Order: sequence, then C-alpha cells, then structure tokens
Amino acid sequence: MRDITPKNGVIWQNVYSVIRNVSNSYGFSYVETPILEQANLFIRSIGKGTDVVDKEMYLFEDKDGSKVCLRPEMTASMARSYIENGMQALPQPVKVWYHGQMFRHDRPQAGRFRQFYQSGCETIGDSGPVVDAELISVAYNTLRDLGIDTVVNINSIGTLEDRQNYIVELVGYLRSKRSYLSEESKKRINKNPLRILDSKEKEDIEVMEEAPQILDWLSSESKKFFTDVLEYLDEAEIPYVLNSKLVRGLDYYSNTVFELYTDDEEFSNLALGGGGRYDGLIEQLGGQPTPAAGFSLGLDRVVMILRKRQEKLEREGQKPVEEKKNKVFFAQLGIQANKKALYILEFLRREGVTVYHNLAKSSLKAQMEMANKIGATHTLILGQKEVQDGSILVRNMDSGIQEVVDQKKIANFVKKILQA
Repeated sequence: MRDITPKNGVIWQNVYSVIRNVSNSYGFSYVETPILEQANLFIRSIGKGTDVVDKEMYLFEDKDGSKVCLRPEMTASMARSYIENGMQALPQPVKVWYHGQMFRHDRPQAGRFRQFYQSGCETIGDSGPVVDAELISVAYNTLRDLGIDTVVNINSIGTLEDRQNYIVELVGYLRSKRSYLSEESKKRINKNPLRILDSKEKEDIEVMEEAPQILDWLSSESKKFFTDVLEYLDEAEIPYVLNSKLVRGLDYYSNTVFELYTDDEEFSNLALGGGGRYDGLIEQLGGQPTPAAGFSLGLDRVVMILRKRQEKLEREGQKPVEEKKNKVFFAQLGIQANKKALYILEFLRREGVTVYHNLAKSSLKAQMEMANKIGATHTLILGQKEVQDGSILVRNMDSGIQEVVDQKKIANFVKKILQA
C-alpha cells in the first residue's frame, strides 16, 4: 500500500490522460465495475490452483455468510457485467476500456503492490484475429505515446483441446525431470503444469529449455488463427518476439496470449502489461457463447519507469518533459484584490484556463516565492490599482518584463501563454 503524492500525481495524471485519449481514439467506451465482487466469480474464471486464487485474493465473509473479495483483476468483472447488463443485445462487438484499483496479497517488490492500478481494454463479441492485433496495437501505442519503447512477447496456447493434448506430453516430460525442478514446480506438475513454463527459477528455466513446445501441438485451425494475428501485427509494424514459454497465469485464456516489455535494460524483466483471448469465459459464467479478448497495463510499473526517468533528468539539471510546459501563477495584493481574485479565478476556470494560486497568502513576496517553486513561467498580479482600472499585470518570470492586460481579455492572453 502507498500514497500518490502531488509530485507523482503529475505523472499519474499524464498516464491516465494518454490512456484515455488512445482508448477513445480506437473507439472504446469507458466503464467501471465494483471493487468488491463475489469471490466465486474469480474462483470460477481464474481457476483453482492458480496463484491468484490460492494465495493472493483478499477474501472476506459478508454478514450474510457469502464470500466476497476485493477484485484481483478486471476481465472476469467485465465478463460478469456484460452478462448482467444485457450487453449481448448491443451492436457487437462491445469495446470498452477501464481504469481502476485491483488488490492481491502478493509479495511487495519493485513496481508491485498489494493495492495496484490497472487500465485495459476488452473487445467482446468478435472472434476475428484482427481483434487480437488491434488490442495489442492499443497497448503498444499507449506505451509508445508515454515515451516507453516496447516489445511484444506473443504466443498461442490454442484451444482447450489443444492444451489438453499438450499437457499430457508436457507432464510426461516434467516427471522425467522432476528431480531437477524447484520445489514449487514439483507441486505444480499435477496441479497446474503450464505455469512451470514461465517459472523464473533458474533450475526450472534450464529444464524447460528442452521441454516440448505448445506451438507444435496446435490444431491447424489454431495455427491459422495465430498466423493471421502475426500478419496483422506485421502490417501494423508492431515489433514482437515469439515466446513459446508464455502462457499467462489465468485459466480463462485461449489461443493468443501476449505481454509487453520495455527495451530499457534497467526494467527489461518487468512485464508492463499483458492479455489475450478468452472465448470461453462468458459462457463459463452463465452467458451465451461469446468470443472475447482483452489486455491490461500495470500502471504502477509504468509510472515507476517514468518517475525514474524524471529523477535522472532532475539530477542532470533538466526539467522533466511534463514540467516544460508553461505555467501561470496568480498573485493578489490587498483586501480588495483578494476579494476580486475569486471572481477572476472562477472566470478563468470557466474559460478552461488553469492557473496556480494561494489566496491565503497576502504577502506578494511569499506568493512570488511560491510561483518560483512550482516553476511558473508567468505570474498574474492583481493589486488595488489593477482592481480599480480593470487590468491585470502579467510578469514574465524569466525576463522580468511586465505587461498590462485588460481583465476582460486575460483568459485569451493566458491561453496563448499556455499554448506557447
């Protein structure tokens, strides 16, 4: 658990703004679901035997004896919402995006918290491979617009039948290598053998180098679907790496699965997001058979990378990108100016103009010090003289040059400053 402070808040707001703009530009509509859900929703969808269900969910017994939990992820919640709100009656596919807090009792580490933020997109009601490619494109371009160069790791885990055939072969191989596996993976051989594929334990990695690959066990239909997805990505010029060990940790996935990594060496081992296709989930939860796919981005890791970059710029004496834009501070001097300030600030707000201010301070010196601290490029100064003649003094904080502007024209004047 942690707080988001004002300094980090600037980065968080920028991240949210980019996600909103990119998602909207692809035609996704914003949705929200409850933080508190019925526990059985995730037990049924994510699957018993997964780390999320067995170890990480925050479970509670409600007053009526039912089991509820803090949502550990959004896809199952969105599938439930699709069913309960009759979205199957809407024109298909239904394309939605979300932003919110999730909760997992995980081991805290860099970029991973027990209360964490995710944003993502879901496309429900279309089985075409172009859907998978579009979702990957949305995720990739969101990170790109945030200034994070990304490579997509992608794999296909086929249909349920494909996986069942593959698991028979995989378990046979794992049993023959059991003595070389980590203790955790030994437990997973009969419980959830696919999760051993992407184990980070050194001994498991060595064993899995020679393991059978799931791509060799895909049906012709699954291979064709995956090839089509890759061709769409090629056409969109989205870089990707085939990763035969990628399976994702949730049972509802089928066919395409993917994760996004930055090519920044310092953070190259951290997945910034991931997703895939989950064609059977809505039917599993009681709805009609409905194809679907989606992804989520782990925003805590995204913000961590952006924050590290900002700190590096600060050490080098540079202003971070998000702080290079012009800022305007409003200072007032005297009782009359203090009262008039409320009217002017409200007028500017209605005009869509943001200015920083502190009406609690009466000293011009103290207000100018605050303007310098926030990096204001210009300060609007309202004194008794300006109140009487209907003007505002505008000071350039770098050059010291001052200009008198009519109060009626101040909104447009400030807009030009902010847009420069």
